[in-house]
Amino acid sequence: MRTVPDEFIRAHTRPARPQLVPEVTLLVADDVVALWEALEQGEVDPGSDPPFWAAAWPGGQALARYVLDHPEVVAGRTVLDLGAGSGLVAIAAAMAGAAAVIASEVDPYGRAAIAANAQDNGIAPVTVVGDLLDGEPDPGLDVVLAGDVCYDRAMTERVLPFLGRAWLGGAAVYLGDPGRPYVPREGLLEVAAVDVPDTEGPGLRRTTVWRLP
Repeated sequence: MRTVPDEFIRAHTRPARPQLVPEVTLLVADDVVALWEALEQGEVDPGSDPPFWAAAWPGGQALARYVLDHPEVVAGRTVLDLGAGSGLVAIAAAMAGAAAVIASEVDPYGRAAIAANAQDNGIAPVTVVGDLLDGEPDPGLDVVLAGDVCYDRAMTERVLPFLGRAWLGGAAVYLGDPGRPYVPREGLLEVAAVDVPDTEGPGLRRTTVWRLP
């Protein structure tokens, strides 16, 4: 996997505490679009994805808050943070007592941010991996946490089968959803709902934590 220097992440972000999860310090960008434009001026390969990792999205905040408020969900267990971004949910799981935390993120800049954020929060190193969606979930997984992974149709069509396979393999599966139209409500159980400051505009975004039954 491509490696991004820790210094690059720190030079283009600032430490902040997400409003819903003030226990965590997260490296974020003041303006994700401006950061993307800066990256495209020669810092990344053409066609790279926007730096979604540089914001604390509502789905991740709600899921991290739920894990911290209900540590029994992850305590002593092996946890996967799917679509980890900058690792907010992974860090929350580690803080809540997870025995081992794996963070899956496709963006090499996001993977570097996960490592930096884990270090800044003083947690044990998180195992950072790339795209897992086309493979079989590790049978050792106890919990899968997925914050706002169904943000478009194509991603949803890849994510849902993976989550289903993980659930069939015995893992508990939780999704943080800020009201995306692609999340199928049928067969999901609501375990929490909170209002989170919206990173895509002013106001609040009603965000639900769902669990596969």
